[in-house]
Amino acid sequence: MFGWEFPPHNSGGLGTACFGLSRALAARKVEVVFVLPKKVDVSASFMDMVFADTSHIKFHTIESDLKPYVTSEGYIRERDAITAAIYGKTLLDEVRRYALAAGEIAKKEHFDVIHAHDWLSFLAGLEAKRVSGKPLIVHMHATEFDRTGGQGTNQEVYNIERLGMERADGIIAVSNFTKQKIMQNYGIPADKIEVVHNGIDEADYVNIPNHLSGLKRAGQKIVLFAGRITIQKGPEYFIRAAKRVLDIDPNVLFLVSGSGDMERQMMMEAAHAGIADKVLFVGFLRGDDLTAAYRAADLFVMPSVSEPFGLTPLESIIAGAPVLISKQSGVSEVLTHALKADFWDIDDMANKILSVVQHQVLKDTLWQNSRNEVRQVSWDAASKKCIDYYEKIMCNCGSSEMSYI
Repeated sequence: MFGWEFPPHNSGGLGTACFGLSRALAARKVEVVFVLPKKVDVSASFMDMVFADTSHIKFHTIESDLKPYVTSEGYIRERDAITAAIYGKTLLDEVRRYALAAGEIAKKEHFDVIHAHDWLSFLAGLEAKRVSGKPLIVHMHATEFDRTGGQGTNQEVYNIERLGMERADGIIAVSNFTKQKIMQNYGIPADKIEVVHNGIDEADYVNIPNHLSGLKRAGQKIVLFAGRITIQKGPEYFIRAAKRVLDIDPNVLFLVSGSGDMERQMMMEAAHAGIADKVLFVGFLRGDDLTAAYRAADLFVMPSVSEPFGLTPLESIIAGAPVLISKQSGVSEVLTHALKADFWDIDDMANKILSVVQHQVLKDTLWQNSRNEVRQVSWDAASKKCIDYYEKIMCNCGSSEMSYI
């Protein structure tokens, strides 16, 4: 399995998804060799935190400066700041170097199926397929059209995504929403794409302290945004909806957790709207700190412009807060008991936010029903679908049955 981030060294939902899926596969006695692009102390942290009771997963790391969601310009800035190692001149150089190293690993490891997560890992997966002759499945967590919010695409990234999907033996999409984008924008036939929704494990979100209890005791209502502050996530619509809400009910605090290239723009927009004192930027949160923010919130809002799936609403519901999600999201396919709005409709969002913060019965009913619903959205179910798909692809490719330990 090829990826580029894994908790605790992750900066987004992809690492969380890799973690959840890998653990669930291991629980089903599937041996996973997870290949990371750079040397980080993930093995010790991983075993200590979650997998200390199993030996089904082991890690290879390759020295690299790949990071999730990094742009070509951002890569160059970070590379220039590093003097202790020699990296490629561009992000694409690193992607290609990762692929060469992946080929060497594929010569040494025993495996039945290659599973590559998102575009930075696709060339690595293709090289492992070339070296080993084993079937390749590419996992589309997001497309270039999602990351850019429909505002143009990076042609080189698009080319790698398309190449990976065309040459792979099978494709996993995280939602029907993503499947349609793949078919429409990449010309991939529907029968080559399997939809496997992401999941969540309830046991990971228990006994979390409420660090914002003081605000709650003072009667403050809290509305939360958590995610990368980029065009894809629609942060400007969150601020504009907040302005509409505060014009009617000033006793609401809007909490923003995350970082990204639109962070300053988001702050400036709040200032220009005259609501800077009601919008609290808390930076990038992960783990227990993020769960505490969910728990404190009266409502979690995900106004994404284009969201292939979206794990954060599931995390919020598990922690205790109901959600308002964009209709332009994959997670809306698995959540019935969630408020939904078009990302651009700030009046609709504002009305729904006000309904929740002003009516406790609505908030409680919405959360209780969504809580029951989320119990059915598990990583175990996702892993079962993946295993079935592995075996289908192996059969189609003439391979023997998958081995287990």
